[in-house]
Amino acid sequence: MFMNTRSNFDQSLKELKSLQLKMADEAQTAIKNAMRALLNQDLGLAKKIIDGDNVIDDLEYEIHEKALMLIARQSPVAKDLRRLHVALSASSEVERLGDIAVNIAKSAVHIGNEKHVKELIDIPNMMEMALEMVTESITSFYSEDIELAKKCAAKDDQVDQMFGNLVKELLTYIPQNPDFTNQIIQLAFVCRYIERIADHSTNIAENVVYLETGKRYNLND
Repeated sequence: MFMNTRSNFDQSLKELKSLQLKMADEAQTAIKNAMRALLNQDLGLAKKIIDGDNVIDDLEYEIHEKALMLIARQSPVAKDLRRLHVALSASSEVERLGDIAVNIAKSAVHIGNEKHVKELIDIPNMMEMALEMVTESITSFYSEDIELAKKCAAKDDQVDQMFGNLVKELLTYIPQNPDFTNQIIQLAFVCRYIERIADHSTNIAENVVYLETGKRYNLND
């Protein structure tokens, strides 16, 4: 009887993780498309991302419902309970990634077709590193790989530094280009959104460490 219950729990947990991978893939695709909309000034794509946010929200709801049902029906033991707690936390972090994609798309809409005040190279580079962190955090969550989780979190300081440097640079453009103030502010917002992507990835990584050790660690220290 115990073996059958254990097998059912493991299968349900596997299905839950598959849903989370799907949700993470949707969020990453939305972020990449939002950045593409910003760079190419593709307002149609930006609006599509804004309108499609409910897909990620619906997946988060489904994940939470399944996790809570497992807790109610299976009465999981310590580490299994931590797995479900981490699953709920991770899905909330991924949902916020979806929100960030929408925010970047909204910035693209606010900028519209106005000529870019500078060539956008550093912002996509920052995004590339942040998306690497998303991939590593989700992979570490799925495989319960604590070393990969730490590797992911170690990149957060680099993203923070890029964020600080980019915002300082952008603000220097305002005195010489006052007509572009709105665009410059929106680009600074985008930098902040990317920095938040790295933060959410680090939060997922910290949850992986908690899952494996039972202790909370701030991996940004």
